[in-house]
Amino acid sequence: MVQSVLGSLILGYRPLWNRTRKLAGIQLYAHNEASATVDGGHLLRTLQELWSASSPPLLISAQTRQLLCDLLENAPRAAPWIEVRGEWLSDSAIYDRVKAAHQRGLRMVWRGDMDKLPEPEIARCFDNSLLTLRPEDAVAALQATPPRPGSAAAAAGPVAKRTPSPVLAGQMYENIASRALMEHCLDQGNAMALAGWPTEDVLYSLRHHPQQPSHAVIFKLMKAIDDEQSLETFEDIMGEDPLLAYRFMVYTNSAALGLRTGIDSLRRGLVMMGYSSIKRWLSDQLPHASTEANMQPVREAMVIRAQLTARLLDAGIENDLRREIYLCGLLSQLDELLGEPLGTILKRLPLSERIYDATVLRTGPYTGGLQMACALETDDASAIRQLCETFEMDLEEVNRALLRVLSDLEVERK
Repeated sequence: MVQSVLGSLILGYRPLWNRTRKLAGIQLYAHNEASATVDGGHLLRTLQELWSASSPPLLISAQTRQLLCDLLENAPRAAPWIEVRGEWLSDSAIYDRVKAAHQRGLRMVWRGDMDKLPEPEIARCFDNSLLTLRPEDAVAALQATPPRPGSAAAAAGPVAKRTPSPVLAGQMYENIASRALMEHCLDQGNAMALAGWPTEDVLYSLRHHPQQPSHAVIFKLMKAIDDEQSLETFEDIMGEDPLLAYRFMVYTNSAALGLRTGIDSLRRGLVMMGYSSIKRWLSDQLPHASTEANMQPVREAMVIRAQLTARLLDAGIENDLRREIYLCGLLSQLDELLGEPLGTILKRLPLSERIYDATVLRTGPYTGGLQMACALETDDASAIRQLCETFEMDLEEVNRALLRVLSDLEVERK
C-alpha cells in the first residue's frame, strides 16, 4: 500500500475574503519535515480528489523550498495557484522552475513586501501577488482615503490634493491589522482579497454597539421555517451564527418559557419550542439584527472552527455527541463577541460540562480537537506537531479532516 502524502505533511489554512466580505478562497499552508521528501504531484492529486466544483479556490503556500520546487515541477496547468516567496527567487533552482512553470501555463502568486516587487522579466510569470504593506505604505493608503460622509474631516471641507494610494488594484494583501486599512484596500483600492481578517480591530471599533445576531441568518432561518424544511436544516442554519445560537439557548432556558428540563442543545430547543414559537421569537430578533458587513468574516471563521472541531473528534460517534462538539467549537469565542469572560457566559446555560472544560479549563475529551482546530488556523507547524503528540492524534487523519472541512465550504462564483 502506498503511504498517503497527508501523513508526511503538516497543513494549516487562512481564509481569503473579498470585497463583499465573503469567502473568496483558502490559503493552504503545506510544510514537510526536513527529513521527508514530499511528492508535490501526489499532494495535488489528493486535493483534486477531495475538491468539487463548489469548493473554494486554493492558494498553496509551500513552507519549504523542497516542496515548492516539487510543486513547480509537477503541477499541471489546471492546478491551484502556487505561491512563491519573493526572497526565494534568489535561489536559482526556484527561479528556473518558476520560468519553466510559467511556460507551461501554471498560475503562480508572488508573495512579499510592496517595496520589493520583482523585476518585470520575472514579474510576468505571476498571475497575482500576495502583498504586505510597509508601515509607511499603510499611512499613505489611509491618507489617500476620502473621509467618511458626516465625519469631522468631511465637514472641514476640501483639503489639499490627496496623495495616490500605494494599494494596487486586483492584488491580494495580508497582515492588515486595522479596520480602516482593510476598508481602504477592499473598498477604495479594489484589492482582490485579504488573507486573514482584522477581527480584533473590527470588534474594537464596534465596542459601543452591543453585538447582535446576523440579519441574513435570521432571515434565512425564517424562510426555511416558511418552506417547511427539515429540523436538521433549521439546526444547521442556526449554527451559522454563534450569537444567534447562544441567544436562542438562553431564551429556551429562561423562566418565561417555564420548561421543566434544561435545554442543552439547539436541537432540543427547536423540538421543545415548536415552529410557530420559534418564528415569533426570530421576528422579535429581526429589528435589532446586525447588518454590519465587516462582522461576516468574523462569524464565518468561528463557524469554520466549529466544523473543524467536530470533524477532528468524529470517530463514528453518535449524532448527539457530534452536535455537542460542534456547539463547543461554535461557542468557544463568545467572549470576543460579548466582551465578558467565557466562563461567565457559558455558566448561564445548562451545557455539558465537557464544553465548559474544553473552552474554559482546557481539559476533558474535547480539548484536543478544539486546540487543534485553533492551531490549524496558523502556519505554525511545530504547534500542530506538538498537539498531535500530546493528544495522540494521527497527522494524516488531522490533515484529512481539515481538507474535508475546507472542500465543503462554498464560495459564490460570478
